[in-house]
Order: sequence, then structure tokens, then C-alpha cells
Amino acid sequence: MTESTHLSRRTVVTALGAATVVALPAWPQTARAADGTATAAANGPVLDSHPATEPSGTHVRDVGGTNVVFQYGTVLPAFDGWRTHEPTRDYLSLDKRWRFRFDPADQGLGETWQSPRHDDRAWDLIDVPAAWDLLNTPGFGSQTAPFGQGTAFSDGYAWYRTTVDVPASWRARHVRIAFLAAGYSAEVWLDGKHLGKHEGANSPFALPLAGALRPGTRQTIAVRVFRRASYTDYTASTPQPVTDDHELPYKPVDYWPYAGLTRSAWIEAVPQVTVAKLLVAAANGRLTAHAVVENHGDSDFDGRITLDPGRGSGGRPTVVAARIAARSAGVVRVVVRIPGAPRWSPAAPHTLTARATLTAGRSSGPRVDTLSTVYGVRELSIADAQLRLNDKPLFLKGLNWHEETAAHGRAMTSAEYDRELGHVTAVGANFIRNCVYNRHPYVYDWADAHGVLVMDDIDTMWLNTAQEKLQTERYGLARALALTMAWNQHNHPSVILWGLQNESEIDADGAPVYRAWLADLKAAVKAVDLTARPVTWASNTSNDPAFDLADVIGFNEYFGYFYGKDADLGPTLDAVHAKYPGKPILITENGTWSVAGTHGPDTTQGTEEWQAASFTAHWAQVTARSAFVAGFTYWVLKDYKERAGYNQDYNGISVMGLLTFAEERPKLVYDAFRKAAVPGGE
Repeated sequence: MTESTHLSRRTVVTALGAATVVALPAWPQTARAADGTATAAANGPVLDSHPATEPSGTHVRDVGGTNVVFQYGTVLPAFDGWRTHEPTRDYLSLDKRWRFRFDPADQGLGETWQSPRHDDRAWDLIDVPAAWDLLNTPGFGSQTAPFGQGTAFSDGYAWYRTTVDVPASWRARHVRIAFLAAGYSAEVWLDGKHLGKHEGANSPFALPLAGALRPGTRQTIAVRVFRRASYTDYTASTPQPVTDDHELPYKPVDYWPYAGLTRSAWIEAVPQVTVAKLLVAAANGRLTAHAVVENHGDSDFDGRITLDPGRGSGGRPTVVAARIAARSAGVVRVVVRIPGAPRWSPAAPHTLTARATLTAGRSSGPRVDTLSTVYGVRELSIADAQLRLNDKPLFLKGLNWHEETAAHGRAMTSAEYDRELGHVTAVGANFIRNCVYNRHPYVYDWADAHGVLVMDDIDTMWLNTAQEKLQTERYGLARALALTMAWNQHNHPSVILWGLQNESEIDADGAPVYRAWLADLKAAVKAVDLTARPVTWASNTSNDPAFDLADVIGFNEYFGYFYGKDADLGPTLDAVHAKYPGKPILITENGTWSVAGTHGPDTTQGTEEWQAASFTAHWAQVTARSAFVAGFTYWVLKDYKERAGYNQDYNGISVMGLLTFAEERPKLVYDAFRKAAVPGGE
């Protein structure tokens, strides 16, 4: 296709031979609910049941030469409805107070708690979004409160119910219910009809309401949320972990698994023919957009897509024909010159807004739907063992961080995000690693606006070989999380690295299971990322046998703390570089700990002085090798809550942060990190 800066008409690219669309995949008219056969050891924690493969039906289809992610029989849509309301769509917020009831004996299904006729007047109340951990856990953020008490340790099932008045005008609309997160898994009913199940605590999902929606009536939404217990007894001297091979993570990890509807939810009514997703890539003076259009109607659609590259881009709207068969999805590709668009960088985080407008008819027909997206113009590359942004070497001064506050857990407010992420820029960091799960969309928008680079992660932490094999060969939840990560965060210029896993097991004899698993995850993100962002992961060793698969070598190191000496880092980096001379290296984790207010010699573990000195020693060795080390990511921005069987003397609070957990008070290492100079001045 030729490029243009003026209004023009183009034909849609063909897909799958002569076809321009693919039929929407089948989804059961009645999605299967859990069969009630959840298992439990005698007097032990409940384990949720699992289907043969991950329950959302996540997969990729080639549509017109573009790989498109599908879930629940439809295109996985854009989730911008939490903040951006398109003029062609209707939105009904579900952020309000819901009825709530714990179901520790798993009796709700048998007693039809999902039915609109169920009497829930005696149930408790809970806000959405919120974590049920904070319903009644006094002292949750205190280092001196007793560990193992309160709703923070309520596991198994819990139910949410609310009613909505469905507008009569929605009879001719495609309607879906969207959740930005439900931890750990959730099943959803509308007036007792099971819509589907989602697994994965930190990824958004949207369920179509076709067949269950009754416009012009009041309907009941019921959601059953499940969280697996981490331990059989949280207060035992030697706690026994609870595991589930299908879940991710499959066993207790060191971050808190907040439960419930922890992020926003809403119902969105869109036209029958709708722009479900707008994928964009902007570099080298042009914007390439792939508009994914769904036709949920019974008639073929013949219309146009107009792409406006946005004010400040120097480009002009371009028109492309859009012909979408009934009950099908198609992709319309548009390329627009944007000669006036400024580049995005940490020093100058310029963003633009592109808008796709779908109109009916071959000429000036009526507007049908719109979808906008924020983007940035930037070129990311790897050359001579360096990570380069806009053709300049990039050094990442980074922080790991967990998405939580003592007041709200993972259901953070925008003010809490601003305050906490404000520390990132205050200490001069230009990079955050989302260890080890996707964040609220607010975070990616914030990073775009503030020029902070992002490594995005998924919940693939501490897997053993058996779980890696299960995920690769059968269950596919790890692949689904990788696909949705790349799909959902695709347009953000701040996101520069896809993280595939954290400290998982490596099998012997060439690591065939581990390598196959990583290759599968890499293929997933590469399949949908038009910008070919590099992949990396946080390995537990500098001798990872799969580093040849990585674009950027990433590993966690704790020299001088868990093993060895601080001075061992430099020779280790030299050895890795000698083995992989063309690949940049990223320290994905390094840190130590201190109890705030504990002072003494910088050789005494647990003092603020020791924590600061350890950071400084590692930073010096990394920056001395900036010719092939892409950066350093400190563990961790702020002290954080843990359910694992340690730090119980501090109420489960890990004290490895630059800041304390509840008060967010800086330690000495905060100032040491702030003063650390970045090579090259980036």
C-alpha cells in the first residue's frame, strides 16, 4: 500500500486466501459452570476445579495478515472504558457497593446464590473495587500487628451480587461486561445464566452478554471469586504450602495475592459493528494502524474506516474501505505519514492520540463507531550489546515495585498511584519492572506521560518443571497471560520489554522443558507485537541455558547477601558478556534489607547503612560496564506484604524497600539511589 498524507481510499488487505475476514469463533450458548467438585484434603483448604485448558478460550487467529487475540468467542477488546468513553458507546459503571458473602464451605452453587431470586438482603456489603483482605484485618500495614488474623487470611470462595437497570435502547447493541481484575479467578452470571470463567488475578477480561441480556429490565449480576489458600495454617512454625499445578503461580510466592474484584468493572454497549481494538506502531515518521473490526450482526457490513493520527502529528486523516461479513472479524490496515510528530523519550515524553472512526456506506454514510488510543513515536533497537532508544544507547536505572498500599491493598486509588510512582521520578529512576504481574492501566498511562520505561511481567513465578510442561503442552494459561499482556499494553510507548518468567526451575540435560516453555511464551508475545519489543526474563542464574532465546539477558543477583561477595558481580557480568557478546544484560533484581530506624556499621546486616552500601557497591560494578549492561533494577521500591512463611515477626512485611510499607518513609538507601548517576546522563 502507498502512504498518504491526504484523504484517500484503500481496500482492506486479504486474509486467509481470498477471504478478508474470519468467522467469530464458536462459544457455548451456555458456558460451563464449575461442576461443584472442588477438592479439599480432610479439613484442608479448598482447591478450585479446572477445565482441560484455560477457561477463557484464549487463542490467536490470522486475520488479514494480523494476528488477533480472541477470548470467549470474540476479539479481546480494548479496556479503555475505565477512563475513556467513546461517543458511540454506552457505559454503565459497576464501581459501587455490592452484596458480599464468604462461601468457605463451597455451598453457594448448590444453594443457587447466582439466581436472581436468591435473597441476599442479609449479606454483607463490599466496595468494588476493593480487596476483601482489607475488609476486617486491623493492623494490616503494621510491622507489630499479629500475623495470620482477619479477612486477609480468608480463602476459598466468596460471592458478589448487584443489580443493574439495563436500558431498553441496548436491544440492537453488542454488550459486554468488563473487569480489570478478579483475584484469583472468577465466574460470572447474569440472571442465573453462566457467562464464563476467567483465571489469572491481574489480567482484564470481558464477557459477552448475548443470550442473557434483557434490555428494559432490572437484572442481577453474580460473581463467584476464588482464592487458593497459601498455607494450611498461617501461624504454624513450619507452614505447609497449598499448591495447584494449574494455577499461576502454582504455589505460595513472596507477594501478597490480594483477593476479590480489585479493579474497576463496567458494562459497555457498543454497536453491532464495532472497532474492537486499535493496534498502532509509530516510528520513522509514519503511523501504522491495524483496526480490528467485529460484525456481530446478521448482515454484511460495507463501510469505511477513517484514521486520524491526532493533533500535533503533522498527518491528515486517511480513509480505507472496510467490508466485514456478518458474524465475522476483519482487520483494516492504514499507514499515515506523520512528519510533524515529535519523538517520545524519557526526557521528552510526547504522546499523541489516534482515532479510528467507522462509517457506513461507500461515501459519506453515518458514523457507526469510534475508538481512540494514545501512542508515542519511538524506535527501539538492539545493536552492539546495547539497548537503544531513538538510536541512542539507553541505560536503565530501575526499580521493581509491587502494586499495593496498606490502606487499599491492590485496589489502589489514583492519588495513591501518583504518590507512590512519584517516588520513581523523585529518585531519578527512568525504568520500572512490573514484578511479576500486569498492572492497572493507570500505571501504563502514567508511565507514558512521565517518560518512565516499563518492563511488563506476568504471573509465571517460581514454576517447577512439571508446571512448565503442563502449561506448554496442555493447559496454556501461561501462554494466554503472555498473549493478553502484549495485546493489552501494545500501544504504550513506555513499555519496552516483555518479561516472560521469574526464577523458575531449569531442568537438566539441556533444559528441554524449560526451553520449550520460554520459546512458547516468546512466540506468543512476538505473534501480536507489531513493534517487535525485546523479550527477557528474570532468571535465577547467570548461567541460564536458554539465554540464547532472550533478546536481552536478564537475571536476579544477590551477591553479598544470599551468597558470595558484593565484588563477585563484576566478574559475573564479564563472563556472561564473553559468552553472549552481542546481547545487552539487565540486572532484573538486586537488593538487601534493613529495618527502618536500625543504624550501625555498613558491614552489619539489617542496618540502613548496610543496605545503602550494598546498593552502591553493585551499582558501581554495573555502571562500569555500561557498554554491554543495559541497566540495573533495584529490589524494591517499597517494603511489601508477604504471605510466604517468613517475616512473620514483622506481620509478613518484607523490609527490602527504599521506603517503608505503610508510612512510605525513605530509608538511607533511598538517598543513595537518588544520588546514583546514570552513565551517559540519560
